[in-house]
Amino acid sequence: MSFRRFLAPLGAVLLLPSFACSGGGGTGDTPGGAAPDTEDPAAAAEELMADMEPAEKVGQLLVLTAVGTTAEENARLIADHRPGGFIYFPENLNGTEQIAELSNGLQELAADNGAGVPLFLGIDQEQGMVARLPVGAHFPDAMAIGATRDPEDAATLASTTAAELTALGINMDYAPVADVNANADNPVIGIRSFGADPELVGEMVMAEAEAFEEGGVVPVVKHFPGHGDTDVDSHTGLPAVEKGRAEWESTDLPPFQQAVEADVDAIMTAHVFMSELDDSAEPATLSTNVIQGILRDELGYDGVVSTDALNMEGVRQTYDDGEIAVRAVLAGADQLLMPPDPKAASDAVVTAVEEGRISEERLDESVRRILELKVERGLYDAEPVDAAAAEESVGNKEHAAAVQQVAEASMTLLRNEDGVLPLQEGTAVSVTGSGAEEISAELKKLGYDVAGSLSAADVAVVGTNNARGDAEQQALVEAAVSAGTPVVVVAQGNPYDISELSGVDGYLATYSAVDASRTAAARTLAGEVNPSGRLPVDIPGTDLEFGAGLSY
Repeated sequence: MSFRRFLAPLGAVLLLPSFACSGGGGTGDTPGGAAPDTEDPAAAAEELMADMEPAEKVGQLLVLTAVGTTAEENARLIADHRPGGFIYFPENLNGTEQIAELSNGLQELAADNGAGVPLFLGIDQEQGMVARLPVGAHFPDAMAIGATRDPEDAATLASTTAAELTALGINMDYAPVADVNANADNPVIGIRSFGADPELVGEMVMAEAEAFEEGGVVPVVKHFPGHGDTDVDSHTGLPAVEKGRAEWESTDLPPFQQAVEADVDAIMTAHVFMSELDDSAEPATLSTNVIQGILRDELGYDGVVSTDALNMEGVRQTYDDGEIAVRAVLAGADQLLMPPDPKAASDAVVTAVEEGRISEERLDESVRRILELKVERGLYDAEPVDAAAAEESVGNKEHAAAVQQVAEASMTLLRNEDGVLPLQEGTAVSVTGSGAEEISAELKKLGYDVAGSLSAADVAVVGTNNARGDAEQQALVEAAVSAGTPVVVVAQGNPYDISELSGVDGYLATYSAVDASRTAAARTLAGEVNPSGRLPVDIPGTDLEFGAGLSY
Protein backbone atom coordinates (compact mmCIF):
# COMPACT_ATOMS: atom_id res chain seq x y z
CA MET A 1 0.00 0.00 0.00
CA SER A 2 1.29 3.46 -0.84
CA PHE A 3 2.46 5.60 2.04
CA ARG A 4 2.09 8.75 -0.05
CA ARG A 5 -1.56 9.10 0.83
CA PHE A 6 -1.12 9.05 4.59
CA LEU A 7 1.44 11.76 5.21
CA ALA A 8 1.62 14.40 7.90
CA PRO A 9 1.42 17.97 6.63
CA LEU A 10 4.52 18.81 4.63
CA GLY A 11 7.06 20.74 6.61
CA ALA A 12 5.35 19.86 9.88
CA VAL A 13 8.76 19.42 11.49
CA LEU A 14 9.42 23.15 11.12
CA LEU A 15 8.54 25.80 13.63
CA LEU A 16 7.76 28.38 10.96
CA PRO A 17 5.44 28.73 7.98
CA SER A 18 6.14 26.05 5.46
CA PHE A 19 4.04 23.77 3.31
CA ALA A 20 0.35 23.33 3.95
CA CYS A 21 -1.13 19.85 4.09
CA SER A 22 -1.82 18.25 0.74
CA GLY A 23 -5.56 18.56 0.64
CA GLY A 24 -5.82 22.12 1.98
CA GLY A 25 -7.11 24.61 -0.58
CA GLY A 26 -4.76 27.13 -2.13
CA THR A 27 -5.04 30.64 -0.79
CA GLY A 28 -3.14 32.78 -3.26
CA ASP A 29 -3.29 33.59 -6.95
CA THR A 30 -0.84 32.51 -9.58
CA PRO A 31 0.03 34.69 -12.59
CA GLY A 32 -2.06 32.29 -14.67
CA GLY A 33 -5.18 32.86 -12.55
CA ALA A 34 -6.62 31.34 -9.39
CA ALA A 35 -4.47 28.94 -7.43
CA PRO A 36 -5.23 25.28 -8.24
CA ASP A 37 -7.59 23.22 -6.12
CA THR A 38 -5.16 21.24 -4.00
CA GLU A 39 -7.88 18.84 -2.86
CA ASP A 40 -7.64 17.16 -6.27
CA PRO A 41 -4.04 17.21 -7.56
CA ALA A 42 -4.94 15.40 -10.79
CA ALA A 43 -7.63 17.93 -11.68
CA ALA A 44 -5.37 20.78 -10.63
CA ALA A 45 -2.63 19.53 -12.95
CA GLU A 46 -5.06 19.42 -15.88
CA GLU A 47 -6.25 22.93 -15.07
CA LEU A 48 -2.70 24.25 -14.92
CA MET A 49 -1.69 22.54 -18.17
CA ALA A 50 -4.62 24.06 -20.03
CA ASP A 51 -3.05 27.51 -19.83
CA MET A 52 0.51 26.48 -20.66
CA GLU A 53 2.23 26.97 -23.99
CA PRO A 54 4.28 24.04 -25.38
CA ALA A 55 7.56 25.75 -24.48
CA GLU A 56 6.33 26.23 -20.90
CA LYS A 57 5.42 22.57 -20.72
CA VAL A 58 8.89 21.58 -21.92
CA GLY A 59 10.35 23.93 -19.34
CA GLN A 60 8.70 21.92 -16.57
CA LEU A 61 10.84 18.95 -17.60
CA LEU A 62 14.08 20.89 -17.00
CA VAL A 63 15.91 20.80 -13.67
CA LEU A 64 18.79 23.21 -14.15
CA THR A 65 22.02 23.67 -12.25
CA ALA A 66 21.72 26.81 -10.15
CA VAL A 67 24.11 29.63 -11.00
CA GLY A 68 25.93 31.69 -8.40
CA THR A 69 24.62 32.37 -4.91
CA THR A 70 21.70 34.72 -5.55
CA ALA A 71 18.34 34.36 -7.22
CA GLU A 72 19.09 37.30 -9.51
CA GLU A 73 21.94 35.36 -11.14
CA ASN A 74 19.34 32.80 -12.28
CA ALA A 75 16.74 35.29 -13.49
CA ARG A 76 17.64 34.88 -17.16
CA LEU A 77 17.45 31.07 -16.95
CA ILE A 78 13.97 31.34 -15.45
CA ALA A 79 12.79 33.92 -17.97
CA ASP A 80 14.17 31.99 -20.94
CA HIS A 81 13.26 28.42 -19.99
CA ARG A 82 10.57 28.49 -17.24
CA PRO A 83 12.30 25.45 -15.67
CA GLY A 84 10.54 23.00 -13.43
CA GLY A 85 13.35 23.17 -10.91
CA PHE A 86 16.94 23.79 -9.92
CA ILE A 87 19.57 21.70 -8.20
CA TYR A 88 22.03 23.20 -5.74
CA PHE A 89 25.74 22.46 -5.42
CA PRO A 90 28.33 23.68 -2.88
CA GLU A 91 29.29 26.64 -5.07
CA ASN A 92 25.74 27.95 -4.65
CA LEU A 93 25.72 27.62 -0.87
CA ASN A 94 27.50 29.83 1.67
CA GLY A 95 25.43 29.67 4.84
CA THR A 96 21.98 29.19 6.30
CA GLU A 97 20.58 32.68 5.71
CA GLN A 98 22.00 32.89 2.18
CA ILE A 99 20.55 29.49 1.20
CA ALA A 100 17.11 30.41 2.54
CA GLU A 101 17.18 33.74 0.69
CA LEU A 102 18.29 32.01 -2.51
CA SER A 103 15.37 29.57 -2.28
CA ASN A 104 12.87 32.33 -1.54
CA GLY A 105 14.19 34.45 -4.39
CA LEU A 106 14.06 31.66 -6.94
CA GLN A 107 10.47 30.82 -6.01
CA GLU A 108 9.51 34.49 -6.30
CA LEU A 109 11.05 34.74 -9.75
CA ALA A 110 9.24 31.57 -10.86
CA ALA A 111 5.93 32.92 -9.56
CA ASP A 112 6.38 36.07 -11.67
CA ASN A 113 7.09 34.21 -14.93
CA GLY A 114 4.76 32.46 -17.33
CA ALA A 115 2.21 30.22 -15.62
CA GLY A 116 3.83 30.93 -12.25
CA VAL A 117 4.58 27.30 -11.45
CA PRO A 118 6.61 26.84 -8.24
CA LEU A 119 10.00 25.18 -8.46
CA PHE A 120 11.36 21.90 -7.26
CA LEU A 121 14.53 23.00 -5.48
CA GLY A 122 16.72 19.93 -5.13
CA ILE A 123 20.06 18.82 -3.76
CA ASP A 124 22.22 15.72 -3.44
CA GLN A 125 22.07 15.33 0.32
CA GLU A 126 22.48 11.59 0.68
CA GLN A 127 24.69 12.31 3.73
CA GLY A 128 28.16 10.93 4.23
CA MET A 129 30.45 11.49 1.26
CA VAL A 130 27.63 12.97 -0.86
CA ALA A 131 26.42 15.91 1.19
CA ARG A 132 26.30 19.31 -0.50
CA LEU A 133 25.18 21.52 2.38
CA PRO A 134 27.97 23.45 4.15
CA VAL A 135 25.77 23.67 7.25
CA GLY A 136 23.71 21.36 9.39
CA ALA A 137 23.72 17.75 10.47
CA HIS A 138 26.25 15.51 8.73
CA PHE A 139 25.29 11.87 9.11
CA PRO A 140 27.47 8.88 8.15
CA ASP A 141 27.17 7.19 4.76
CA ALA A 142 24.40 4.76 3.89
CA MET A 143 26.53 1.65 4.48
CA ALA A 144 26.94 2.76 8.09
CA ILE A 145 23.15 2.92 8.34
CA GLY A 146 22.96 -0.57 6.88
CA ALA A 147 25.40 -1.76 9.55
CA THR A 148 23.05 -0.62 12.31
CA ARG A 149 20.36 -2.97 10.95
CA ASP A 150 17.80 -0.52 12.32
CA PRO A 151 15.37 1.19 9.92
CA GLU A 152 14.69 3.71 12.68
CA ASP A 153 18.23 4.97 12.18
CA ALA A 154 17.51 5.40 8.48
CA ALA A 155 14.32 7.27 9.34
CA THR A 156 16.22 9.47 11.80
CA LEU A 157 18.70 10.42 9.10
CA ALA A 158 15.97 11.27 6.63
CA SER A 159 13.65 13.12 9.02
CA THR A 160 16.52 15.21 10.41
CA THR A 161 17.79 15.97 6.92
CA ALA A 162 14.27 16.85 5.76
CA ALA A 163 13.80 19.25 8.67
CA GLU A 164 16.96 21.10 7.71
CA LEU A 165 16.24 21.10 3.98
CA THR A 166 12.71 22.46 4.39
CA ALA A 167 14.02 25.15 6.74
CA LEU A 168 16.24 26.23 3.83
CA GLY A 169 13.45 26.12 1.24
CA ILE A 170 14.71 22.91 -0.39
CA ASN A 171 11.89 20.53 -1.26
CA MET A 172 13.58 17.69 -3.19
CA ASP A 173 16.47 15.40 -2.27
CA TYR A 174 18.20 13.10 -4.75
CA ALA A 175 18.28 10.29 -2.19
CA PRO A 176 18.11 7.55 -1.01
CA VAL A 177 20.42 5.25 -2.97
CA ALA A 178 18.66 1.94 -3.72
CA ASP A 179 21.66 0.34 -5.41
CA VAL A 180 22.78 -3.00 -3.97
CA ASN A 181 26.58 -2.86 -3.73
CA ALA A 182 27.30 -6.32 -5.15
CA ASN A 183 30.74 -5.36 -6.48
CA ALA A 184 33.55 -4.63 -4.02
CA ASP A 185 35.40 -2.77 -6.81
CA ASN A 186 32.52 -0.38 -7.50
CA PRO A 187 34.20 3.02 -7.90
CA VAL A 188 31.15 5.24 -7.49
CA ILE A 189 28.60 3.56 -5.19
CA GLY A 190 30.39 1.64 -2.41
CA ILE A 191 29.48 3.11 0.98
CA ARG A 192 26.71 5.17 -0.65
CA SER A 193 24.79 1.86 -0.68
CA PHE A 194 23.18 0.38 2.42
CA GLY A 195 24.88 -2.92 1.62
CA ALA A 196 24.96 -6.06 -0.49
CA ASP A 197 21.71 -7.65 0.66
CA PRO A 198 18.62 -6.64 -1.38
CA GLU A 199 16.27 -7.11 1.57
CA LEU A 200 18.35 -4.91 3.86
CA VAL A 201 18.77 -2.24 1.18
CA GLY A 202 15.05 -2.24 0.44
CA GLU A 203 14.12 -1.90 4.10
CA MET A 204 16.43 1.06 4.60
CA VAL A 205 15.42 2.73 1.34
CA MET A 206 11.77 2.62 2.30
CA ALA A 207 12.43 3.91 5.82
CA GLU A 208 14.29 6.90 4.40
CA ALA A 209 11.87 7.58 1.56
CA GLU A 210 8.87 7.57 3.87
CA ALA A 211 10.60 9.85 6.39
CA PHE A 212 11.62 12.28 3.65
CA GLU A 213 8.06 12.50 2.35
CA GLU A 214 6.63 12.90 5.84
CA GLY A 215 9.15 15.66 6.46
CA GLY A 216 8.18 17.71 3.43
CA VAL A 217 10.90 16.64 0.99
CA VAL A 218 10.39 14.73 -2.25
CA PRO A 219 12.78 11.74 -2.26
CA VAL A 220 14.28 10.59 -5.55
CA VAL A 221 15.16 6.90 -5.24
CA LYS A 222 18.20 6.07 -7.37
CA HIS A 223 19.68 4.66 -9.70
CA PHE A 224 17.31 2.38 -11.69
CA PRO A 225 17.88 -0.36 -12.86
CA GLY A 226 20.86 -0.53 -10.51
CA HIS A 227 24.38 0.88 -10.30
CA GLY A 228 25.70 -1.40 -7.57
CA ASP A 229 27.44 -3.99 -9.74
CA THR A 230 29.58 -1.71 -11.89
CA ASP A 231 33.32 -1.22 -12.14
CA VAL A 232 33.12 2.02 -14.15
CA ASP A 233 32.05 5.42 -12.83
CA SER A 234 29.21 6.71 -15.03
CA HIS A 235 30.50 10.26 -14.50
CA THR A 236 33.43 9.35 -16.73
CA GLY A 237 32.19 6.50 -18.92
CA LEU A 238 29.34 4.10 -19.65
CA PRO A 239 29.34 1.07 -17.31
CA ALA A 240 28.24 -2.21 -18.88
CA VAL A 241 26.65 -4.69 -16.48
CA GLU A 242 26.86 -8.26 -17.70
CA LYS A 243 24.36 -10.29 -15.74
CA GLY A 244 21.29 -12.29 -16.64
CA ARG A 245 17.74 -11.13 -16.15
CA ALA A 246 17.17 -13.63 -13.33
CA GLU A 247 20.22 -12.42 -11.40
CA TRP A 248 19.18 -8.80 -11.87
CA GLU A 249 15.69 -9.60 -10.60
CA SER A 250 17.07 -11.28 -7.48
CA THR A 251 19.84 -8.78 -6.68
CA ASP A 252 19.26 -5.31 -8.07
CA LEU A 253 15.52 -5.10 -8.57
CA PRO A 254 14.01 -5.76 -5.10
CA PRO A 255 14.64 -2.31 -3.54
CA PHE A 256 13.20 -0.59 -6.61
CA GLN A 257 10.28 -3.01 -6.63
CA GLN A 258 9.49 -1.98 -3.06
CA ALA A 259 9.75 1.68 -4.03
CA VAL A 260 7.31 1.18 -6.90
CA GLU A 261 4.86 -0.73 -4.74
CA ALA A 262 4.97 2.09 -2.18
CA ASP A 263 4.33 4.65 -4.92
CA VAL A 264 7.38 6.76 -4.05
CA ASP A 265 7.42 10.26 -5.43
CA ALA A 266 10.29 9.89 -7.88
CA ILE A 267 12.85 7.42 -9.22
CA MET A 268 16.13 8.31 -10.95
CA THR A 269 17.58 6.37 -13.86
CA ALA A 270 21.18 5.18 -14.16
CA HIS A 271 23.60 5.77 -17.00
CA VAL A 272 24.38 2.05 -17.22
CA PHE A 273 23.96 -0.47 -20.01
CA MET A 274 22.52 -3.89 -19.18
CA SER A 275 22.49 -6.04 -22.29
CA GLU A 276 20.02 -8.55 -20.80
CA LEU A 277 17.47 -5.79 -20.25
CA ASP A 278 17.97 -3.92 -23.49
CA ASP A 279 19.80 -4.84 -26.70
CA SER A 280 19.95 -1.26 -28.01
CA ALA A 281 23.37 -0.53 -26.43
CA GLU A 282 21.83 2.62 -24.93
CA PRO A 283 22.30 3.64 -21.31
CA ALA A 284 19.16 3.00 -19.26
CA THR A 285 18.46 6.74 -19.20
CA LEU A 286 17.83 6.65 -22.97
CA SER A 287 16.28 3.19 -23.12
CA THR A 288 12.59 2.83 -23.91
CA ASN A 289 12.87 -0.85 -23.00
CA VAL A 290 14.16 -0.07 -19.51
CA ILE A 291 12.08 3.00 -18.53
CA GLN A 292 8.83 2.56 -20.43
CA GLY A 293 9.05 -1.20 -20.87
CA ILE A 294 10.25 -2.39 -17.46
CA LEU A 295 9.77 0.46 -14.99
CA ARG A 296 6.44 1.72 -16.34
CA ASP A 297 4.75 -1.24 -18.02
CA GLU A 298 6.12 -4.28 -16.15
CA LEU A 299 6.50 -2.81 -12.67
CA GLY A 300 3.60 -0.39 -12.97
CA TYR A 301 5.35 2.79 -11.85
CA ASP A 302 3.51 6.00 -12.72
CA GLY A 303 5.45 8.49 -10.60
CA VAL A 304 8.03 11.01 -11.75
CA VAL A 305 11.11 9.56 -13.44
CA SER A 306 14.21 11.74 -13.33
CA THR A 307 17.30 11.19 -15.41
CA ASP A 308 20.64 11.15 -13.68
CA ALA A 309 22.67 14.25 -14.52
CA LEU A 310 22.80 14.75 -18.28
CA ASN A 311 26.27 16.30 -18.10
CA MET A 312 27.79 12.92 -17.17
CA GLU A 313 29.87 11.11 -19.75
CA GLY A 314 27.92 7.89 -19.28
CA VAL A 315 25.04 9.38 -21.27
CA ARG A 316 27.04 11.54 -23.69
CA GLN A 317 28.80 8.81 -25.65
CA THR A 318 26.84 9.01 -28.89
CA TYR A 319 24.52 12.03 -29.22
CA ASP A 320 24.67 15.79 -28.85
CA ASP A 321 23.05 17.41 -25.83
CA GLY A 322 19.80 18.28 -27.59
CA GLU A 323 19.30 14.78 -28.97
CA ILE A 324 20.06 13.27 -25.55
CA ALA A 325 17.19 15.28 -24.05
CA VAL A 326 14.80 14.16 -26.79
CA ARG A 327 15.75 10.51 -26.44
CA ALA A 328 15.37 10.63 -22.65
CA VAL A 329 11.81 11.91 -23.03
CA LEU A 330 11.03 9.32 -25.69
CA ALA A 331 12.37 6.63 -23.35
CA GLY A 332 9.92 7.69 -20.64
CA ALA A 333 11.80 10.17 -18.45
CA ASP A 334 9.91 13.14 -17.01
CA GLN A 335 12.67 15.29 -15.55
CA LEU A 336 15.81 16.19 -17.47
CA LEU A 337 18.37 16.75 -14.74
CA MET A 338 21.25 19.16 -15.33
CA PRO A 339 21.28 19.40 -19.13
CA PRO A 340 24.70 20.95 -19.85
CA ASP A 341 23.16 23.23 -22.47
CA PRO A 342 19.63 24.17 -21.32
CA LYS A 343 18.82 25.97 -24.56
CA ALA A 344 19.89 23.03 -26.70
CA ALA A 345 17.82 20.65 -24.60
CA SER A 346 14.75 22.88 -24.55
CA ASP A 347 14.89 23.77 -28.25
CA ALA A 348 15.40 20.15 -29.27
CA VAL A 349 12.45 18.88 -27.25
CA VAL A 350 10.18 21.72 -28.44
CA THR A 351 11.16 20.98 -32.05
CA ALA A 352 10.56 17.26 -31.55
CA VAL A 353 7.04 18.05 -30.28
CA GLU A 354 6.34 20.44 -33.15
CA GLU A 355 7.48 17.85 -35.68
CA GLY A 356 5.50 15.05 -34.03
CA ARG A 357 8.52 12.99 -33.03
CA ILE A 358 7.42 13.47 -29.42
CA SER A 359 3.64 13.48 -29.36
CA GLU A 360 1.76 16.14 -27.44
CA GLU A 361 0.22 13.31 -25.43
CA ARG A 362 3.68 12.05 -24.44
CA LEU A 363 4.78 15.54 -23.37
CA ASP A 364 1.58 16.02 -21.39
CA GLU A 365 2.16 12.72 -19.53
CA SER A 366 5.38 14.08 -18.06
CA VAL A 367 4.07 17.56 -17.35
CA ARG A 368 1.00 16.08 -15.68
CA ARG A 369 3.11 13.92 -13.36
CA ILE A 370 5.34 16.86 -12.43
CA LEU A 371 2.50 19.31 -11.80
CA GLU A 372 0.44 16.76 -9.89
CA LEU A 373 3.38 16.06 -7.59
CA LYS A 374 3.95 19.78 -7.04
CA VAL A 375 0.31 20.22 -6.06
CA GLU A 376 0.19 17.05 -3.97
CA ARG A 377 3.34 18.03 -2.09
CA GLY A 378 2.04 21.48 -1.26
CA LEU A 379 4.33 23.64 -3.39
CA TYR A 380 1.42 25.89 -4.33
CA ASP A 381 0.61 26.45 -0.66
CA ALA A 382 4.18 27.12 0.43
CA GLU A 383 5.15 30.31 2.19
CA PRO A 384 8.66 31.80 2.05
CA VAL A 385 10.97 30.24 4.61
CA ASP A 386 12.14 32.30 7.56
CA ALA A 387 15.91 32.73 7.29
CA ALA A 388 16.32 33.75 10.93
CA ALA A 389 14.46 30.67 12.17
CA ALA A 390 16.51 28.48 9.83
CA GLU A 391 19.62 29.65 11.67
CA GLU A 392 18.18 28.22 14.89
CA SER A 393 16.96 24.96 13.35
CA VAL A 394 19.77 23.87 11.05
CA GLY A 395 22.48 21.95 12.90
CA ASN A 396 20.93 22.35 16.34
CA LYS A 397 21.95 20.27 19.36
CA GLU A 398 19.13 17.78 18.90
CA HIS A 399 20.20 17.10 15.32
CA ALA A 400 23.86 16.78 16.34
CA ALA A 401 22.91 14.25 19.01
CA ALA A 402 20.95 12.23 16.46
CA VAL A 403 23.98 12.15 14.16
CA GLN A 404 26.25 10.90 16.95
CA GLN A 405 23.79 8.23 18.06
CA VAL A 406 23.54 6.82 14.54
CA ALA A 407 27.32 6.91 14.06
CA GLU A 408 27.90 4.99 17.29
CA ALA A 409 25.28 2.38 16.38
CA SER A 410 27.16 1.64 13.15
CA MET A 411 30.56 0.76 14.67
CA THR A 412 31.50 -2.74 13.45
CA LEU A 413 34.40 -4.61 15.05
CA LEU A 414 35.71 -7.27 12.67
CA ARG A 415 38.96 -8.28 14.36
CA ASN A 416 40.11 -8.15 17.99
CA GLU A 417 43.18 -10.36 18.51
CA ASP A 418 44.17 -11.00 22.12
CA GLY A 419 41.61 -8.49 23.32
CA VAL A 420 43.59 -5.48 22.09
CA LEU A 421 40.30 -3.56 22.33
CA PRO A 422 38.96 -1.83 24.25
CA LEU A 423 42.09 0.10 25.10
CA GLN A 424 43.13 -0.29 28.70
CA GLU A 425 43.29 2.72 30.97
CA GLY A 426 46.73 4.32 30.78
CA THR A 427 47.49 2.92 27.33
CA ALA A 428 49.73 5.14 25.21
CA VAL A 429 48.35 5.33 21.66
CA SER A 430 49.84 6.58 18.41
CA VAL A 431 47.32 7.67 15.78
CA THR A 432 48.21 8.12 12.11
CA GLY A 433 46.48 8.05 8.74
CA SER A 434 42.98 9.11 7.78
CA GLY A 435 41.09 10.92 10.54
CA ALA A 436 44.08 10.98 12.88
CA GLU A 437 43.38 14.50 14.12
CA GLU A 438 39.75 13.83 15.06
CA ILE A 439 40.41 10.39 16.57
CA SER A 440 43.37 11.73 18.59
CA ALA A 441 41.35 14.67 19.92
CA GLU A 442 38.59 12.41 21.20
CA LEU A 443 41.03 9.94 22.75
CA LYS A 444 42.70 12.81 24.59
CA LYS A 445 39.30 13.94 25.90
CA LEU A 446 38.83 10.43 27.23
CA GLY A 447 42.11 10.59 29.10
CA TYR A 448 44.46 8.64 26.84
CA ASP A 449 48.07 9.57 26.18
CA VAL A 450 48.40 10.11 22.43
CA ALA A 451 52.03 9.39 21.66
CA GLY A 452 53.96 11.24 18.99
CA SER A 453 55.68 8.14 17.59
CA LEU A 454 55.24 4.39 17.21
CA SER A 455 58.17 3.73 19.52
CA ALA A 456 56.44 5.57 22.38
CA ALA A 457 53.09 3.82 21.90
CA ASP A 458 51.59 0.70 23.42
CA VAL A 459 49.04 0.45 20.59
CA ALA A 460 49.17 1.93 17.07
CA VAL A 461 45.91 3.13 15.53
CA VAL A 462 45.98 3.64 11.76
CA GLY A 463 43.10 5.26 9.95
CA THR A 464 42.38 4.15 6.39
CA ASN A 465 39.96 5.31 3.73
CA ASN A 466 39.66 2.88 0.82
CA ALA A 467 43.18 1.52 1.31
CA ARG A 468 42.41 -1.61 -0.71
CA GLY A 469 43.70 0.06 -3.87
CA ASP A 470 46.07 2.54 -2.27
CA ALA A 471 49.71 1.45 -1.88
CA GLU A 472 50.59 4.48 0.26
CA GLN A 473 47.94 3.68 2.85
CA GLN A 474 48.88 0.00 2.84
CA ALA A 475 52.51 0.97 3.44
CA LEU A 476 51.49 3.05 6.44
CA VAL A 477 49.80 0.02 8.00
CA GLU A 478 52.75 -2.23 7.13
CA ALA A 479 55.12 0.18 8.84
CA ALA A 480 53.07 0.07 12.02
CA VAL A 481 52.94 -3.74 11.93
CA SER A 482 56.69 -3.94 11.33
CA ALA A 483 57.32 -1.85 14.45
CA GLY A 484 56.04 -4.75 16.53
CA THR A 485 53.36 -2.72 18.28
CA PRO A 486 49.77 -4.05 18.27
CA VAL A 487 48.00 -2.35 15.36
CA VAL A 488 44.34 -1.38 15.16
CA VAL A 489 42.94 -0.20 11.80
CA VAL A 490 39.99 2.18 11.72
CA ALA A 491 38.53 1.82 8.20
CA GLN A 492 36.55 4.94 7.29
CA GLY A 493 35.63 4.08 3.69
CA ASN A 494 34.72 0.72 2.21
CA PRO A 495 35.13 -2.10 4.75
CA TYR A 496 36.96 -4.19 2.15
CA ASP A 497 40.38 -2.82 3.19
CA ILE A 498 40.87 -5.71 5.62
CA SER A 499 41.43 -8.11 2.72
CA GLU A 500 44.69 -6.31 1.87
CA LEU A 501 45.96 -5.53 5.38
CA SER A 502 47.76 -8.45 6.99
CA GLY A 503 49.10 -8.62 10.50
CA VAL A 504 46.70 -6.17 12.11
CA ASP A 505 45.36 -7.02 15.56
CA GLY A 506 42.17 -4.97 15.52
CA TYR A 507 39.92 -3.81 12.72
CA LEU A 508 37.04 -1.39 13.21
CA ALA A 509 34.80 -0.51 10.27
CA THR A 510 33.03 2.86 10.43
CA TYR A 511 31.94 3.04 6.75
CA SER A 512 32.30 6.82 6.81
CA ALA A 513 34.83 9.62 7.21
CA VAL A 514 32.45 12.19 8.70
CA ASP A 515 33.46 13.75 12.02
CA ALA A 516 30.77 11.88 13.94
CA SER A 517 32.06 8.51 12.72
CA ARG A 518 35.62 9.37 13.72
CA THR A 519 34.46 10.46 17.15
CA ALA A 520 32.42 7.27 17.46
CA ALA A 521 35.48 5.24 16.45
CA ALA A 522 37.58 6.79 19.22
CA ARG A 523 34.83 6.18 21.75
CA THR A 524 34.62 2.56 20.60
CA LEU A 525 38.38 2.09 20.88
CA ALA A 526 38.12 3.38 24.43
CA GLY A 527 35.23 1.11 25.36
CA GLU A 528 32.78 3.98 25.82
CA VAL A 529 30.78 2.44 22.96
CA ASN A 530 30.23 -1.30 22.73
CA PRO A 531 30.38 -2.06 18.97
CA SER A 532 27.02 -3.38 17.80
CA GLY A 533 27.22 -2.86 14.03
CA ARG A 534 27.09 -5.86 11.74
CA LEU A 535 28.77 -6.16 8.35
CA PRO A 536 26.30 -5.32 5.54
CA VAL A 537 28.48 -6.86 2.81
CA ASP A 538 30.75 -9.85 2.25
CA ILE A 539 34.50 -9.20 2.23
CA PRO A 540 36.06 -10.97 -0.79
CA GLY A 541 39.15 -13.03 -0.03
CA THR A 542 38.31 -13.43 3.65
CA ASP A 543 35.94 -15.47 5.81
CA LEU A 544 34.09 -12.30 6.81
CA GLU A 545 30.55 -12.52 5.53
CA PHE A 546 27.38 -10.48 5.73
CA GLY A 547 26.37 -10.24 9.38
CA ALA A 548 29.86 -10.52 10.88
CA GLY A 549 30.68 -8.37 13.89
CA LEU A 550 32.19 -8.62 17.37
CA SER A 551 31.25 -6.93 20.62
CA TYR A 552 33.05 -6.41 23.91
